[in-house]
Amino acid sequence: MTTKNLLVELFVEELPPKALKTLGESFASSLSESLKAQGLANADAQITAFASPRRLAVHVTKVADKAADKAVQQKLMPVSVALNTEGQPTPALLKRLSSMGLDTSVVSQLKRLPDGKTEALFLDIDVAGAKLHEGLQKAIEEALSKLPIPKVMSYQLADGWSSVNFVRPAHGLVALHGSDVVNVSVLGLNAGRTTHGHRFEASKPAIELKDADSYAQQLETEGAVIASFAARRAEIVKQLQAAGNKEGLQPITDEALLDEVTALVERPNVLTCQFEKEFLEVPAECLILTMKANQKYFPLLDASGKLTNKFLVVSNIRPADPSRVIQGNERVVRPRLADAKFFFDEDRKQTLESRLPRLGKIVYHNQLGTQLDRAKRVHLLARSIGHTLGGSSLSERASLAADLAKTDLVTDMVGEFPELQGIMGRYYALADGLDNEVAEAIREQYLPRGAGDELPMTKTGMALALADKLETLSGIFAVGQKPTGTKDPFGLRRAAIGILRIILEGKLDLDLNALIEISVTAQPVSTKPEVLAEVYDYIMERLRGIYFETADSDDLISAAVNEPFEAVLANRPVSVLDFDKRIRALANFLKLADAQSLAAANKRINNILKKVEGEISKEVHADKFVEVAERDLYSALISAEKDTAPLFATNNYADALTRLATLRPAVDQFFDKVMVMAEDKDVRSNRLALLSRLRSVFLQVADLSRLPG
Repeated sequence: MTTKNLLVELFVEELPPKALKTLGESFASSLSESLKAQGLANADAQITAFASPRRLAVHVTKVADKAADKAVQQKLMPVSVALNTEGQPTPALLKRLSSMGLDTSVVSQLKRLPDGKTEALFLDIDVAGAKLHEGLQKAIEEALSKLPIPKVMSYQLADGWSSVNFVRPAHGLVALHGSDVVNVSVLGLNAGRTTHGHRFEASKPAIELKDADSYAQQLETEGAVIASFAARRAEIVKQLQAAGNKEGLQPITDEALLDEVTALVERPNVLTCQFEKEFLEVPAECLILTMKANQKYFPLLDASGKLTNKFLVVSNIRPADPSRVIQGNERVVRPRLADAKFFFDEDRKQTLESRLPRLGKIVYHNQLGTQLDRAKRVHLLARSIGHTLGGSSLSERASLAADLAKTDLVTDMVGEFPELQGIMGRYYALADGLDNEVAEAIREQYLPRGAGDELPMTKTGMALALADKLETLSGIFAVGQKPTGTKDPFGLRRAAIGILRIILEGKLDLDLNALIEISVTAQPVSTKPEVLAEVYDYIMERLRGIYFETADSDDLISAAVNEPFEAVLANRPVSVLDFDKRIRALANFLKLADAQSLAAANKRINNILKKVEGEISKEVHADKFVEVAERDLYSALISAEKDTAPLFATNNYADALTRLATLRPAVDQFFDKVMVMAEDKDVRSNRLALLSRLRSVFLQVADLSRLPG
């Protein structure tokens, strides 16, 4: 058995650029894993993926020409079927052995082994290892079947009769084991050693690969192609930075655009272009989006982060004189920028307020009315939140921002570029002479757009963003379309996380239940009573997720997930900020030596009280105490209640729990010395009242019976 490095390449027509990176990674991963599973490649084999606009390839080190033989234990059939009552082989067993090319001489070698609830006969056999051409054929077919292809196309093969399905027509297959061609075929192609380079700049029309290891080097020198996606991307980044430095400017960083451009070129060549300065009168966001989305250009910013009239193009050719390429790109981008300027100028001829009636013609949801209907519901919420956060002044600003928040949806600019909604609303609000904070709030209503995104900075923006997201959640839950599994077409998870981040990071003390009630009640559909609780629970489950994500970087939170979370949730705090204070206090409490014992005591109290039939008295009578331990607990409890009252009044849960932890000796003594369920009815009732009162003190923070203990 010998090992050599393996190279497999599928040469195709231009692949979908947004999917190329994933396709290349999947092809390399699936093919190599299949070879490893068949014993043809070592577990520590080095895998190198290649992906360019016209090829998917993978290089695997130390691939054997034949996998090692291996001994396996093959199940034949249950003993009850294989042997008769005298222990002799039955016709069924003899037939099975014959089908395997064996005779009765192997019967003595069969093993009786447990197989579930019965016994079965097993035979030790040697299985020949797979040969490379067989194993590679299987690996390629598996890799192609597992490709995450966005859309499959069907095309005819050269014979004019057969057809195959693949993401793009394939024109070549290379399979080299060292310098030897491996006899495999796929998609109507037989493997060889010939590939092709750059369409225009390759030094020869076809490239004969020497061996598996020369692939990348030959493609670059003879084919003018950088085959590695990662290497090509790194080269683009390097050239972009160099071109920007030469101009004293900085190219905009956009990882998705970098990936897409890398998937569009085989031989990157960055060129500097420019457009007329008059277009800079248009908002920078419009120009940047036009250049990035439509033309795949990289805009250049000055030292202060301001957009300039220069941009970078990643060309796929390297002519001696690039002037025509530069002029061509400048000519192409000019009409795009002119369109953006036209839209901007025309949109400003109408105020946002004048556009408000047109929202009545845009259906938001077939059960929830139009965008105008929705704007009225958001208005109610924003006004309430604004009043809580800043009184009547903020309430008025939030109401106005809510009224105008969606009016930019009916502008020409947002119609052309939906990604600019909110952003253009801000510009048009400023052009209408509206308050700066109202204008900024129109932009901030969509924040945060995703994980790690910026949050609203203005109070008006916070109020509007919260109102917008709460209305979305309430409306979709009201019509019974809450997310299921991984499906979330209305972005409710993102909305809930946005609500939580705004509240927590902005330290906003809001009554979440009251706001949910306003929003649900305002919906145009009749809602079930449980919808309020469903929306609250959904938001809180996202809070649990936030705690999980921050556990590694936050020592407090790492101890406050699952049981501690459930302990606080049992109280259903109406304020997210208050919930956070409670769970952090509980996390601190869990570090105390007395925490586990008190948690166990609360479990015991909870179990006792659950079994009590009838109502438990709210009054504890000191004159009915019999044991010293119950008197001591009562005395300690009264003292603790007095000390913690001002702490609870200021939501100082951490210090309150620390003080309550000092009750442990009295609680332990009580359970050691006192029989709660005494025969005397009055004594028993008094002891139950004492335990109920003790539990109520802890419940002011959380239900400690849900903690481990």
